[in-house]
Amino acid sequence: MRYSEISHFNHPQHKLRFEYSEFPFKCDGCKEVGIGSRYKCCSNTCDYDLHTQCAIPTPTLYHPFYKKCSFQFMSHPPGTTPRYCNACEKDVTGFVYHCKACGFDLHPCCAKLPMVLDDGEIKLYLYSKVSSVCHRCGRKGRSWSYRSTCKRYNLHVACVREMLVENWHELYIGRGGRGGGRKIETSIPSLKNTLYSAHSNSKGKKVKKCCEIAGLAVQFVISAVLGDPTALIAGIVGSFMSRA
Repeated sequence: MRYSEISHFNHPQHKLRFEYSEFPFKCDGCKEVGIGSRYKCCSNTCDYDLHTQCAIPTPTLYHPFYKKCSFQFMSHPPGTTPRYCNACEKDVTGFVYHCKACGFDLHPCCAKLPMVLDDGEIKLYLYSKVSSVCHRCGRKGRSWSYRSTCKRYNLHVACVREMLVENWHELYIGRGGRGGGRKIETSIPSLKNTLYSAHSNSKGKKVKKCCEIAGLAVQFVISAVLGDPTALIAGIVGSFMSRA
């Protein structure tokens, strides 16, 4: 459910307003990068942003990958030992879904990743493990992965996180910090090169077509990991890939 304005326990002094932004932001709840849909502080004197998943959390969450687990929403990781997300393998430093019985942790955006990403032409399915190698790192296993129906395109959720971190300085910090960053398209050249390197032994139009399809897969997964599965798929990111 989405509301135009909300009050949030972690920022009680001001209300938060729903908005859509083409600029990246750092979520003040989970401390992870976001883009697209968010809840932003209504006050001009305050700079506070939340993913929609962090703004309106589910108190108790059940995930199909962990059928015996009951995840509870927490405003900070339990205990004093460093913790990591079991979906993307990145550190947990803010809001988290935690299973006390099993000790598993999930970032809010990872916990609510769609099981299927579908634009009518390409379908990507979320798996906890896959046997095929990742387009990004060339390895098997590791974190959750999105894989195409044809099983030719596979991306680890962890690798998408790494791509975002690698481009975070240019996207966010390098252009004046919060709200002043360059659009997400600045990150796409490195992603495009990643796709081509995965097919370095092939030639010609076949490679270009293959990488265009894989590029669409990248767009879907990036949007989902950023917290908005609908964000920028056919817009900012798609326009760059169509010109490549």
